Parts: sequence; structure tokens; C-alpha cells
Amino acid sequence: MCMQPVAWPEPDPQVAAVVAAIYGARKTERPLAVLIRDRLGEWLRDEQFAAAFGTRGKPGWSPSRLALVTVLQRAENLTDRQAAGAVRTRIDWKYLLGLALEDPGFDHTVLAEFRARVAGAGLEQVALDALLARLAAEGLVKAGGKQRTDSTHVVAAVAALTRLELAGESVRAALEALAAAHPDWVAQRICVPDFARRYGTPMTSWRPPVSQSGQDELAIAYARDGYALLEAVYHRSSPGWLRELPAVNVLRRVLLQNYTRAITGDGREVIRRREKQPEGDGLPPGHARIASPYDTDARWGAKREEFWLGYKLHITETCDDPPPCTCRPAAADPRGREHGTGCAYLVFPNLITNVATTDATVTDNQMTEPVQDTLAGRTLAPGRHYADSGYLSAALVVSALTTWGIALIGPLLTDTSAQARAGHGYARAGFTVDYDTKTVTCPQGKTSSSWTPCTQKGQAAAVATFSPGDCGPCPARPQCTTSSRNRRQITILPRDLAQAQAAARAAEKTIPFQADYARRAGVEGTIHQAASHGARRARYRGLPKTRLDHVYMACALNLLRLQAYWTGTPLDRQRTSHLARLELSLAA
Repeated sequence: MCMQPVAWPEPDPQVAAVVAAIYGARKTERPLAVLIRDRLGEWLRDEQFAAAFGTRGKPGWSPSRLALVTVLQRAENLTDRQAAGAVRTRIDWKYLLGLALEDPGFDHTVLAEFRARVAGAGLEQVALDALLARLAAEGLVKAGGKQRTDSTHVVAAVAALTRLELAGESVRAALEALAAAHPDWVAQRICVPDFARRYGTPMTSWRPPVSQSGQDELAIAYARDGYALLEAVYHRSSPGWLRELPAVNVLRRVLLQNYTRAITGDGREVIRRREKQPEGDGLPPGHARIASPYDTDARWGAKREEFWLGYKLHITETCDDPPPCTCRPAAADPRGREHGTGCAYLVFPNLITNVATTDATVTDNQMTEPVQDTLAGRTLAPGRHYADSGYLSAALVVSALTTWGIALIGPLLTDTSAQARAGHGYARAGFTVDYDTKTVTCPQGKTSSSWTPCTQKGQAAAVATFSPGDCGPCPARPQCTTSSRNRRQITILPRDLAQAQAAARAAEKTIPFQADYARRAGVEGTIHQAASHGARRARYRGLPKTRLDHVYMACALNLLRLQAYWTGTPLDRQRTSHLARLELSLAA
């Protein structure tokens, strides 16, 4: 299938007449699809998706209009079949897409192919980029304003497996793929009835042995079957293309990550399960460890009390002050007052400017700079960026200000050392640092004996060490250190970072900072709205498609907020009680 760029056709006259007849009355609100066409016009173009489609073959459906269908699909939480049915039957969708009443639309599988092509070409952000560019032209989003960021967990569209189930399911997935690709080869190489008894049904459909010894025995049996299957696939008499099957490669990686295999001196094969060090041979780091044979991008993640298999979604939105109240005198305080319909103070939208989807092991502070870089690339870098402590560090605060001129607002992570947690110990804040002489003085007046430059997590630092002669006889040593060498060591940040950290922690305690930082709390409502549209459960397998789905969800949420703005309907309906109205009338 190829793509030949075409402009959106004008709405069919017959469809336009029907829309005008149905929604022409003032009290009848126009649906989202109609408002998008009337307010935004052609804000997506086929040329933006050219890299995802070929230049030869039969022309397919317009990719820009397929993108619109996908956005509306996310706005209304529709399946592919329902979305394709809406294109065929709904007047408002036909009006948006420029289709005639008798247009048959397309088969629902076209949407899946569209997503695969766009995600495979790395064009996930095209729709959001185009929408933000259109909104920036209207002044609804801009650089230098206020924005806020937060993250939430996303559960993968696969079952959560234990390590035992993962081993068995990986063998089963490889067998299924091989049996579908070359059934005659499978029948010749394995005992089909024997393997069918063990791998005929998913591992999650039956209970594993209760005893640990039984589970260990079953885990080794899975490994032996997996190694035997791989040996058959990689044998020189087997077709070479079998090795290219994705399920075979996944099985190889799962066995490598979870087992060790050795041949003893007498020729016996010894297979052992990998365990954490120091008791075992060690396991791969979490960001590299496969957790499901059906979604090799999904990872186990933890955030506070939440533990899940999947991804993490980071959402950034505008949070500028709304325009002045248009239904009251300028001197009036709009808070607590009853506003008129369509008051700009109530309906001005906060719009999503960036969404980033990562695997679940990526921490929030790893995404602070990528989010700001993306915003700057869209010419939407904020002047003030609000985030919780997970996104902040002294180095990130300084980097954001020097690189993009962004003031990163939020509380820094507190000192997590044992002394600080105890509350009565000698924490880092109690030590005095002299950068000129490269010495540190403890609360007891003793001076460090050495200053050693080092690098920690890619950041320049130094380690100041006190002598055992000073720390050993010190009466405050139990509150200062538990080192067996009778000495205290302090990690020292560079001067500029230390000053930025001290200034930030001092500012956190002030009332103006707390009042300003309260603005960040509003992003929780956006997270809730995204969750209500299915953001916390992946609809598709794999990071590229999940990332694309979240981008189109962000477009859908923006359009829903714009619909409320265009129609003068506050998304946050603040109802005024009868008693409060009486009080307002008496005050007037």
C-alpha cells in the first residue's frame, strides 16, 4: 500500500446540510467532530506521515484522516470495530472527514495497520506536534509560561508471570511459533504428544507445585526443553530462517537471563537457575530483564506502594493563570463568586504539551531533561516548570536554568542518610564545607583529613574523610557513624550545586514557595482524566505502539478540553449551594 498526499475534501454538501439542520439551533451543542472541523480546519497533512508509507502500490486511505479517526477513537474509548463503524454511520464523523453519506469507510483492520506503520517509522509525535503548532498559532499555548509534569504507571497488555511461568511460557511461545511456521519440521524434531501435555495450555491456566523443590524441578525441566528446542533450531540441517522467528530469539534470551548451563568433566550437563548475588550467579538488571515473551518491552516497576509490569507515562500540561473574569468588574475577586456562562476565568483550558512513555524502570529524574528538551524543540519551553521531588535534584535545577532558562520548581529530595532519618544524628547539613581549603568541619569542630575528587552517577563530586584519630575517641561517634574503620566520610557536591541545593531547601520552607508550588497539584486531575480514558492499561503490546496510543490520547484530551473552551462549559463544574448564593446576594 502506498500513500499519495491529498488535502482533506470539503464537507459533503448533503452532510453539511444535515449537520446544519441538526445542530443549527443555539441550544443544541455541536459534537466534538464538528467543532474540530469548524474551529481547526485541516491541521494534519498526509505529507507528515510520508516516511511510514511506500511510494508504490495501490493508494490506501489518507493517513491524516486515519490519525483523526484514531484521535476520536481515544476520545470516546472505542474499539477498532466501533471506530470503523462510526466512520460508516455517524454524520458528525463524515462531516469531519469530508465523506459522502454513502461512503462505505474502511475495514477495521486498517487502523491496526496504520498504527503499526506509524509506530514502526517513529512518527508517534506527529499528531501532537501538529495540534500544538495549530494551537500556538491561536495563542492557546506559548513558550515562557507555566507548566507542570507528573507520571503514572501503565500496566502492560500481557499477564504478569513469575520466573517459573516465564520460563515455561517462553518455551510454549516458541513451540507455537515454530508449529505455525513449519509444522512438518516440528513433528520430526520433537515428541509432539509429550510436549503438548506440558505446553498445550498457557502457564497461567493451572497451578504450579506448592513445594519449592517441586517448583525448582519444574523450572529445570522447562530449561531442558528450551535448550533442546534451541539446539534443534540451530542445527545445521534445520532451515536457517527458523532462527529469525522472534519467539525463538526471546526463548534464547530468557534462558540466558535465568539459567546457567555447564558441562562437567565427565560430560554431564548441569543446568541451574540464576539467583541474586551473592548467593547465586546474579540476575540481569531490571531494565534489561525480559518479563513476558509476548511483550519484550514491558518491565517490572515500583513507585511507592505500587508494583506493576508495564510502562510509565509522563504527562506535561500548561498551568498558566486564567484570563481575568469577563462577567465581573475587574476589581472583583473571582474566587468564590458565581460566574456567568462562558466566563473566560472558568473555561480557559490547560493543554497537554508533552507525553513521554518509558519502560517501568526509568525513574522520574531521568525524564526531567528529555521532557524539557522536547518542549524546547516545540518552542514551548516553560518559564516555570512544576514537578514533585522525584523529578528534581540540585544538578537538574541548575541545568534547566542554564540550558533553557527554565525555573524548575519543587521540593528537593530530603537527606536519606541514616543520620538524617534518625533525627538526632549528625546529618550532612550539620557539616561546614570550605571549598577554598577543600576541608570539611564536623559539628564537634574536627577537620577532615582528606578531600578526594570522584564521579557519582555521572556528576562530579568529592569525598571528604575524617581521620580515625579524631572519630575514634569522639563522644558523638554513635550519632555520627557506624563505620568499622572509626571514621566518617561525607560526599560533597560542587560549589554551585551545593549553593543551589541550600537555596532551594531554604525556599521550600517559605509560604510564598508553598503557595506557588500548590499549582502542581492540578496535574493530578489530568492524570485522573487520562486514567478514565484507559491510560493506566496498555491497549497494545510493545513500547512503540503504547507510546503512540498515549500521544493520540493526549490529542484527544486536548480536543475535549478545547470543546469545553469553545462551548463555554467548565470541565471542573463548581456548583454553588443555595446557602452560598443567598450569602452572595446579601453581600451584593
